[in-house]
Amino acid sequence: MITPVLLCGGAGTRLWPLSRKSYPKQFVPLIGDESLFQASANRLIGKGFADPVVITASDFRFIVTEQLQAIGVDPGAILIEPEGRNTAPAVLAAALHVAANDPDGLLLVAPSDHVVPDAKAFRDAVAVGVPAARDGRIVTFGITPDRPETGYGYLELAKPPVGQGPFDLSRFVEKPDMDAAVQMLNAGSYLWNAGIFLFSARAIIAAFTEFAPDLMAPVKAAYDGAEVDLGFLRLAPDPWGRADDISIDYAVMERARNLSVVPFGAGWSDLGGWDSVWREAGPDAAGVVTSGAATAIDCEGTLLRSDSPSLEVVGLGLKDMIVVAMNDAVLVAPKSRSQDVKLAVAALKKKGASQATTFPLDHRPWGWFESLVIGGRFQVKRIHVNPGAALSLQSHHHRSEHWIVVEGTAKVTVDEDVRLISENQSVYIPLGAVHRLENPGKVPMVLIEVQTGSYLGEDDIIRYEDVYARGQGAKG
Repeated sequence: MITPVLLCGGAGTRLWPLSRKSYPKQFVPLIGDESLFQASANRLIGKGFADPVVITASDFRFIVTEQLQAIGVDPGAILIEPEGRNTAPAVLAAALHVAANDPDGLLLVAPSDHVVPDAKAFRDAVAVGVPAARDGRIVTFGITPDRPETGYGYLELAKPPVGQGPFDLSRFVEKPDMDAAVQMLNAGSYLWNAGIFLFSARAIIAAFTEFAPDLMAPVKAAYDGAEVDLGFLRLAPDPWGRADDISIDYAVMERARNLSVVPFGAGWSDLGGWDSVWREAGPDAAGVVTSGAATAIDCEGTLLRSDSPSLEVVGLGLKDMIVVAMNDAVLVAPKSRSQDVKLAVAALKKKGASQATTFPLDHRPWGWFESLVIGGRFQVKRIHVNPGAALSLQSHHHRSEHWIVVEGTAKVTVDEDVRLISENQSVYIPLGAVHRLENPGKVPMVLIEVQTGSYLGEDDIIRYEDVYARGQGAKG
């Protein structure tokens, strides 16, 4: 059995405004109805694959669980990083976890934010690499290039590959300039580095021991000291913080001598920018892609996307442009500047705009909410509570709340009073009242909340009970 290891961190600033620090691109349905994370998990299930191990941040742990449940995938484990330390510590932690049960178990490490349209072809490529991985080789998967690309690193082979492989890897090549990319494409002996690896736990731990020994002690201590928290495995923060912030390529792969490469040419993208989304979405004859409430008139080579049903985006006579609209932010840029979107995020951060990092939907373990209207001393929210979920038992110092149920049924606690509130019914939560909101049904429950008071911040909360074991400072 191969254990898929899905790396599920990162901020994804190049796909702003849809991808933000609080809700990065792997959780967003950029191509199709599934999120990139869900598609990655679905790609690696079935015969020959064990339940996946997911490595993510604490803020994303319930999003990971919810999205896996939505597609019927049970994780083998969800490892929580106390802080982002790049891919090398994450991969080592996953290897230690697999080795605890089977030192010779195989791991397939893959980012969770890539697009691979042909899942069967990818699984077939993985099968090609299995014998080499069982023999102690470290196998990486190189993408057959179809254009000169400056946004990817490359893998150099001794000669152009013929057949399925695996082939010996000569060296890693950093992201080239355009002239070098053209030369490498013409040479035929270079593949894009997809950052996907197959190896045994024993082989990769031995490689870390030889080439990155400084990582072994802190990561092992973090794993050995990990605590189970609501089914998650939370790595110990103190030793984890002492681990170097370094990628798996720099720590191990560029130094290892037992590397093999399996070419993969059935389609792949890391969706590293809006130009990639445009390409993978399948432009029409005029090179136009529209999504959501978007209309293109006499446009060429353009992506128009609206992720707000109430916001119509109309492009008129646009050429080679990217237009992405949400209810709180709009991006307009030439397609050639797709890699510079991170500059927009930096500029918004500098001016203190929340849109730089905060997603309009604020996800919580129980569901999500969005702010519809914010004014002086009042705020209106839409709150979505998952079936069977419950907010904490809490009170507020500075605000009262009105709840109006618009979908489903709510179980509401206000001090000693507990009642069911159905659609079109409402309830008032006085200032200081101890209250809880629950969804006892089997369908989502949606309500409109009107807050009034002198302070409406999410940190105005006294928490008495919480099924998600969050502390006083946690939100929601």
